[in-house]
Amino acid sequence: MDVQGTVADGFEPVRDAFVRNFEQRGERGAAVAVYRDGRKVVDLWGGTRDVDGTAPWAVDTAQVVRSATKGVAASVPLLLHQRGQLDLDAPVGTYWPEFKAAGKDRALVRHLLAHRAGVPVLDRPVTAAEAVDGTSGALAVAAQPPAWEPGTDHGYHAQTYSWLLSELVRRVTGRTIGRWIAEEIAHPLDLDFWVGLPACEAHRVGRIGRVDEPPTAAGGGLQLRPKRSVADAYSDPQSLTRRAFGAIDPLPDENDPRYRAAELPASAGISTARGLARFYAATIGAVDGDGQRRLFAPATLTLARTEESAGPDRVLVVGTRFGLGFMLHGPASPLLGPGSFGHPGRGGSLGFADPESGVAFGYVTNGMRKGVTADPRAQALMRAVRTAL
Repeated sequence: MDVQGTVADGFEPVRDAFVRNFEQRGERGAAVAVYRDGRKVVDLWGGTRDVDGTAPWAVDTAQVVRSATKGVAASVPLLLHQRGQLDLDAPVGTYWPEFKAAGKDRALVRHLLAHRAGVPVLDRPVTAAEAVDGTSGALAVAAQPPAWEPGTDHGYHAQTYSWLLSELVRRVTGRTIGRWIAEEIAHPLDLDFWVGLPACEAHRVGRIGRVDEPPTAAGGGLQLRPKRSVADAYSDPQSLTRRAFGAIDPLPDENDPRYRAAELPASAGISTARGLARFYAATIGAVDGDGQRRLFAPATLTLARTEESAGPDRVLVVGTRFGLGFMLHGPASPLLGPGSFGHPGRGGSLGFADPESGVAFGYVTNGMRKGVTADPRAQALMRAVRTAL
């Protein structure tokens, strides 16, 4: 495998693991980047730009990262709170009065971030066209009765997270969440990351697609077939699991330019591995030695990784842990260490930070696997990072 890029001295195990992903784990095209104490120490890419193509992955190739988008999107309300523009303990209806309907008047802003709002499903799923029109999704979640009393339990808001965060941010700032991320995060930090892909960047984005997992590549975390209870939840059309992932029906074509241009912060972010890693590096400290290029104040960093939800997840059917918008280290989503926070994308991608080691990590791929969290390829790269520390 012709792997391109660089690794700093001591991080050679990451290159070795990246090569083995192609040789042993069926990787088609991917990139990985790692920052340590604000300095880039790994920047690698290889394989093909498109999952079903032959053109090589380039230095600036980006991919749809699915739910890895959620971590970046969650930073927006946290930064608004940091700036005094948003109260995390206020009812959502303070900013978005329509959301109080159908028994959701006690839902707090922090409940939205921690998957405790009770609206992971829609009684009438939105169509692919409605999902991206900028209004239908927000109207649907505002009118939706909760599946449980907000704040009393948690369940992964796989798709509805898009409209919950988007509408909250729009009501508070007057800007769309994609525009806010572009103007306040991506541009200042020089990130290749978009929620709402500009037409001028479309040529950089590869095609993603489903790939089978080699029998020897099985890993931990939440897969779609680990236990009968999980398999049953995914096969039952009436389960919260199926309904949460099916809140858009039929599912959109993720390679469609219209989908990529849509501002869906639960699932449609587009990034390079470098962009994800650099974002997380900026949440825990200065990037490239520039003291101004950091996102989170110490108190905000504490909020991001303080446990808000833990235990059996009513949607994912396994135990999960969430801070305010970020997944936390645990059996279903193992990260570098107990203090790590970040977010995987269903099928492969992963971004996270580990403040204790100063590590920030980004991995993107065009080959989507069955797993929801803890993809074996990302886990292998993470283990190599741990070896290098």
